[in-house]
Amino acid sequence: MLGAASGATSSAGRGLGLFIVATILLVASTFGSPARADDADRLKLGEFIPAASPQPAPEISVVDFAGNPIAFDDLKGKFVLLNLWATWCQPCIKEMPSLIDLQEKFGPALTVVAVSEDHGGEVIVKLFVDKLGLDKLKVGLDPKGTASRAFGVHGLPSSYLIDPSGKVVGKVEGAADWSSDQLRSTIARLLPPTKPS
Repeated sequence: MLGAASGATSSAGRGLGLFIVATILLVASTFGSPARADDADRLKLGEFIPAASPQPAPEISVVDFAGNPIAFDDLKGKFVLLNLWATWCQPCIKEMPSLIDLQEKFGPALTVVAVSEDHGGEVIVKLFVDKLGLDKLKVGLDPKGTASRAFGVHGLPSSYLIDPSGKVVGKVEGAADWSSDQLRSTIARLLPPTKPS
């Protein structure tokens, strides 16, 4: 009898021990979750993220409305803001006016290249270019999505600032207000020392 009681106590002790371990794990995971959320919050959509170690921009092949290739090699020696967007992407459309304004403010010091990732190509994109006045930007077509794959894009819009040597010096994920003082001053610090108009 004493042996049976002792075995029951031992089982109860193991059960209590397992319960305590499970409780500790549950509490630890609960307290661990906000830390993971905080990490995710560090990446704010629409904010410029400087590259810790600028790397060469991947080679991509896009065309203009006439089907001519837009050679990014021709843009070497210039600062380029590559914006990947699509006509079905509402945040993309929303940020376009401020991208046009950014191009006008910085003039020849910065070339904004808006590359559409629409599968329909020119037929769909041309309507938006006319409607939004995107003719002030260099517009490219990438119906096969090669640019998105090459840059490892997580979502549209995504923008990459490429320096004159062809290295990506920073990026913006999600829609940005390119007219904001903060974003403009960040870009101005990276560009040659000329003042925006």
